[in-house]
Amino acid sequence: MTKRIIIVGAVALGPKVACRLRRLDPQADITVIDRDNLISYGGCGIPYYVGGDIADIEGLYSTSSHAIRDPEFFKTCKGIQIIPRVEAIGIDRKERKLEIQYLDDGRKEALAYDKLVIATGATPFRPPIPGADLPRVFTVSNLHSAKDIKDILAKGQVGKAVVIGAGAIGIEMAEALTDLWGVDTTIIEMADQVLPAALGKHVSKIAENQLEKNGVKVMLSQRVLQINGSPASGVTSVETSVDTAEGVLDCDLVVMSAGVRPNTQFAAEAGLAVGSSGALLVDRCMRTTDPHIYAGGDCVELRNLVSGENMTMPLGSLANRQGRIIANNIHGRASQFKGTVGTFCIKIFDMGIATAGLTATQAKANGFDPIHAIVAQHDRAHFYPDSRMMFITLIADAKTRKILGIEAVGNQGDAIKARVDAIAPLFQTGLNVDDVCVLETGYAPPYASAMDIINNAGNALDNILEKQNIPIDVMEFIEQFKAKETRVLDVRDAIEAAPFIERYKDRWISIPQPELRDRIAEVPKDTLLCLLCGTGARSYESQIILTQNGFTNTKNIQGGYAVLAAVAPEFTF
Repeated sequence: MTKRIIIVGAVALGPKVACRLRRLDPQADITVIDRDNLISYGGCGIPYYVGGDIADIEGLYSTSSHAIRDPEFFKTCKGIQIIPRVEAIGIDRKERKLEIQYLDDGRKEALAYDKLVIATGATPFRPPIPGADLPRVFTVSNLHSAKDIKDILAKGQVGKAVVIGAGAIGIEMAEALTDLWGVDTTIIEMADQVLPAALGKHVSKIAENQLEKNGVKVMLSQRVLQINGSPASGVTSVETSVDTAEGVLDCDLVVMSAGVRPNTQFAAEAGLAVGSSGALLVDRCMRTTDPHIYAGGDCVELRNLVSGENMTMPLGSLANRQGRIIANNIHGRASQFKGTVGTFCIKIFDMGIATAGLTATQAKANGFDPIHAIVAQHDRAHFYPDSRMMFITLIADAKTRKILGIEAVGNQGDAIKARVDAIAPLFQTGLNVDDVCVLETGYAPPYASAMDIINNAGNALDNILEKQNIPIDVMEFIEQFKAKETRVLDVRDAIEAAPFIERYKDRWISIPQPELRDRIAEVPKDTLLCLLCGTGARSYESQIILTQNGFTNTKNIQGGYAVLAAVAPEFTF
């Protein structure tokens, strides 16, 4: 008997389910509906279209062979019927019928199904701010809004812009506005850091510095109180502004990037279970609480494989993988999607950032006792011509030594992503610190050091857990140094320490690491000493020497001068 499959949503997950299922079952009756007329596009590419990296909007919904992915393409090339401009408005679960409405003429209909797939995604959240509905206040919701934003920019009508929200989309849009169009852009974020859901304080501060360095003003711990403007002409700097507690910002364009909300109302009204986020609950087979209804993508909650809690993870990459799982199960081939570790990466101008697992704050909130190491090292062999410094934060549970999270940042995105991708698949195996110390990775000087930064991050964290390395983070060090609660023992070459000695006098002590054993009598015992070298390795060895000679008042600045310069460039020379 022919299976009747109805799929609601034709952006990422929906087409993947349909195409996979057609390859498995050439006889299945597969219908896909979507409320838009533009389908099967890469929504994550919108900021790069606005910013000019992608020249034409068609590039976001075309194949690698430049075929446009429209309903005719799916009909002729994939054997799939996609009906655009149709919205799902209800589910009769008892009769197994999907209630739909044609948006162009208001006509309603009920489609019978054997299996139903919900792939409705999520909608950008528009905070209830007065003025949020003005004509030039945009959310990055679909290709239509992307085209509208770019058209306004191309006409030269935007000199100043405000981006509300410092999540991934907000940051990418700020870069697009600033880098190509030269727009004076300000990001306003309620949290006290950028990318608050993805990064710890140090990597977040490096990201913030990168934005500021490239001309984006960042306002943290701020709320937008009101957007002022004319309903007729929208946002213009002549008559429009954004009110915050710190003052008024004139602007010509506002982009709201305050997160997303799952499109699940019609499904929840049909009695399907949703989680605390409002997204649908699914099992490992991607089935909802109705065995005949599957769901995936941005509208479902997934199990976090590190914390065990449910989370949403709106990424096209996950949606495509889930689509294959759903199609397999509908066809009768048992497949499971176990969950996610939240692997994430982003480009901020010429810097790459990647993460997986939990931040230290998230780990603590989930009942772990997190401890972390921050290491700095070249991403290639240090002697290789294009090697660049990169930074990794590795987080583990102090009691079990289980790895909980990793964050990486540097100027060569391929190197950053590769390190996080090496760790991310291993979270679900119960990866621990010792495993990371001996993790096998590929080596050649153009790609890595013989002792890869991943291994050294594990080694540093092992030393911290064994209390051989007594660390202090850069931000804590700066706070204590400014409060005159500590002095610095600089074990770099004397010429590197000289500018700091000139500025800070006797609060900055210079004893190069090769001379430390012979000059140990010069090291004061009556004050807290923070040890500094280039990347943290020589200062760690110096700490060992001092500990062996009875010093108990030292702390090793994590990542050394390299992290200090990246986190607090105003403190360095």
